Amino acid sequence: MSPARISLAIILLLLVATAPAPAQDQDQDQDQDQDQDQDQRPRKLQVFILAGQSNMQGQGVVDLDHPKHYNGGQGTLLKVMADPKAARRFAHLKTPEGEWVVREDVFVRFQTRNELKLGGHSIGFSGYPGKHHIGPEYQFGHVIGDAITAPVLLVKTAWGGKSLHKDFRPPSAFGPTGPYYHRMLAEIHQALANLDTEFPRAAAGGYHLAGFVWFQGWNDMVDDTAVAQYEDNLVCLINDIRHDLREPRLPFVIGELGNGGPKAGKNMLAIRAAQKAAASRPEVGRYTAFVSTTAFARPARLSPNVGHGHHWFGNAESYFLIGDAMAHAMIKLHAINSP
Repeated sequence: MSPARISLAIILLLLVATAPAPAQDQDQDQDQDQDQDQDQRPRKLQVFILAGQSNMQGQGVVDLDHPKHYNGGQGTLLKVMADPKAARRFAHLKTPEGEWVVREDVFVRFQTRNELKLGGHSIGFSGYPGKHHIGPEYQFGHVIGDAITAPVLLVKTAWGGKSLHKDFRPPSAFGPTGPYYHRMLAEIHQALANLDTEFPRAAAGGYHLAGFVWFQGWNDMVDDTAVAQYEDNLVCLINDIRHDLREPRLPFVIGELGNGGPKAGKNMLAIRAAQKAAASRPEVGRYTAFVSTTAFARPARLSPNVGHGHHWFGNAESYFLIGDAMAHAMIKLHAINSP
């Protein structure tokens, strides 16, 4: 080949190498860059509110085993985990070294009577000091955390011995608004206002109110008027919560008053029926779910607090299964409500 032809070939190769990429290739490159930018942005913190009375506070015993006061440890979390038949169900609760798992993607905030509890999700986020009790939040947090790729915050707001008829009475129900309705909202707003200081890394991408769980009813059961009004009051509560939190489609899960199992007295059966009926009312839309819990009751003889039927006898398996069912109901609501 002559020197002239060699020079011409070199020039053509250089022109091809330096030519701009086709528009389609450029668009693909830009899309990839945008995807990478979105992947690097922190995801919004998904905030779930867990509200109610003492059973939402958490009465499930983790490890207390006094022969007299805790029935020798029957029905504690440690006891049920020791059953080989249940090993797979509870395998995610401890590390290979035998320590309780503390999640780095799920967090809990609970203002108890004596202290503000906050941190990585684990045992101990109950109304009692120390780390000897759990509530529905325990397995709820594990299931939700595994299902959602974004960080999760569970805000617990609960007080023992409170009724929907009086203490939590919502604004749209007839009569004065209950003081604990206001306290509940105040705690929720305080938690959201403090995200940057209490959970700065988890909340770096902002937050989204992702769901509300209601677990209550015992104190209404003992008042015939409260029983009669429970369904309507619960519908008002759901709508008022959505209105006041400015989330008209906020997924709302109702946990059944299932203490003692399927067999129960007239008033408890009435409360259960009211809870189920409220979830089906057209006023609350398709964003509400009722969770039956009666199947999770365990007998007193197999539980740590044999005299506390109002607290599921302190049986940790009951609270674990309740939280599990609530979480799966919440996940279904998210799937139904997704555009």
